[in-house]
Amino acid sequence: MRSRLAQFAAVLLAVSMTASACPGDSKTPDNPAGAGGYPRNETLYTSGTQWGPPNSWNPVVPSHAMGTVGLAYETLFLFDAEKLVLTPWLAEKGEWTDSKTYTLTIREGIKWGDGKPFVADDVAYTAELGKIKAVPYSNLWNWLGSVQVVDPRTVKFTFTDTRYQEWDNWLYENAIVPKHIWSTRSEKDITTSANEKPIGTGPYEYLTHDQDRMVWQKKSEWWATKALKLEVKPKYIVDIVNSSNEVALGLLLQGKMDLSNNFLPGVANLASGKFNIKTYYPEAPYMLSANTAVLIPNTTKAPLNDAAFRKALASSVDTKKIVEGVYGKIVKQSNATGLLPTWDSYVDQAAVSELGFKFDTAGAKSILAQAGYTDRNGDGFVETPSGAPIKLSLIVPAGWTDWMESIRVISAGAQAAGINVVPEFPDSGALDDARTAGNFDLVINNWTEVSNTPWTWYNYIFQMPVQAQQFNANFERYSNQQAWDLVQKLSRTASNDPAFKTTLSELQKISLRELPVIPLWYNGLWAQANDTVWTNWPSSASGAPKHFPTTWNNFWEKGSIYMLCDLKPVGK
Repeated sequence: MRSRLAQFAAVLLAVSMTASACPGDSKTPDNPAGAGGYPRNETLYTSGTQWGPPNSWNPVVPSHAMGTVGLAYETLFLFDAEKLVLTPWLAEKGEWTDSKTYTLTIREGIKWGDGKPFVADDVAYTAELGKIKAVPYSNLWNWLGSVQVVDPRTVKFTFTDTRYQEWDNWLYENAIVPKHIWSTRSEKDITTSANEKPIGTGPYEYLTHDQDRMVWQKKSEWWATKALKLEVKPKYIVDIVNSSNEVALGLLLQGKMDLSNNFLPGVANLASGKFNIKTYYPEAPYMLSANTAVLIPNTTKAPLNDAAFRKALASSVDTKKIVEGVYGKIVKQSNATGLLPTWDSYVDQAAVSELGFKFDTAGAKSILAQAGYTDRNGDGFVETPSGAPIKLSLIVPAGWTDWMESIRVISAGAQAAGINVVPEFPDSGALDDARTAGNFDLVINNWTEVSNTPWTWYNYIFQMPVQAQQFNANFERYSNQQAWDLVQKLSRTASNDPAFKTTLSELQKISLRELPVIPLWYNGLWAQANDTVWTNWPSSASGAPKHFPTTWNNFWEKGSIYMLCDLKPVGK
């Protein structure tokens, strides 16, 4: 496995270096994908977010073009992942005035892209959009009672059920839209229109797009320049649609792309100092951790409905082999709780020591035997206690080469322990349908990214009720009312309340005992930057910016916007 990826990377490096070194390469355009008209020293070229032609600039629903939220539309707060706090953005401040009331004050002097003032009515209107069932945050109104505009800069939110964690999540994850534009639209248009002319408060405005790129242009004025002394440096941002990771690597090596947020093999070679390529860390794991990759068992199917069998399966996985052999150490092995490094302070180490699992083939066999799973017919694989054969399919999308290699390792480890697991690679659409409908045995998923609160992680695992179609959480279809009650209690508890950590410990103990999902590794925040044109990228180096170096959607509001302010054009 490792040799195949290493050879693949070596070939790409050789091809890219040959192309960039060739003196007769004058036909190669200065800009990737044939883009022209943008001064190179004023233009930031990126890749890794857009996997298809940009076709929506609607900030209310997912799948919008790169930068729709963050560059054009903005949120009330940003999330500081280092300090685990929210920092005011469009909002000047927000505070709980009592246990049911949150009062928000917006900044003065902010304007929409059409020159209209940003006012409290815009905030209230955006929250009210949650009353439309098709809006992703419609559940907000299960616990929010009313929104009142007190004056042009003040909004009062009154809650019927105070959920501190979910509310903080809403404050920095959802973009505010202009009421004077959106209130003229039908409910259908609000959730389905492409919003071809996005009018936001952010530092950039829509310039153009094509099948292979999205182009943003810096506004002449941005409120944060005066209010926060911030200025985004690139005049243009050209985000290239991913045709392949090979193309991204070639453009990066030739200096025709500045930031690749693609998964690229051979990162150790790229970061060696030979190619002018920078990663967040100069050595393994090279990348920050973005989310947790987990092995999800369908707990509605035997024997995956047996916690002992799941523990044996977890013990059969050689995650170190995946981290080192498949990824070349650019990811880190997860701890047994699955909590991201951002949340290390919440990990109950005593519970992990007592209840956690580790790779141990002999131990996996012992767990199986004690639970009644034995090999009755001598084929090398155990049967159920009743004697039924076991054959489990483990699926990841075809073409996701790192995950494909990873599940080959997982399957081999399971088979060595006596569990017949077979890797399969359906297309991504078929896999999405199977995961949503519960028509699978085992699947890999990583949909919980770093956030303001571990509540998001446990909501992802334990969310109830289990429905016919599970779109965003509890793909394992695990029902545990005690755990779900604790998740809801967690949401209603402020982070500085001692009960918050106590509740987290209880949830960790349940997840470690039951293993409804099996944490594997921390998926990396893929980021490789070429500092030929732009420098001062975020990194672990002393004095360097410490923000997320990415253009991925959902990360601008986690501080990536600061990256654009910290960049420096080379030679200036």
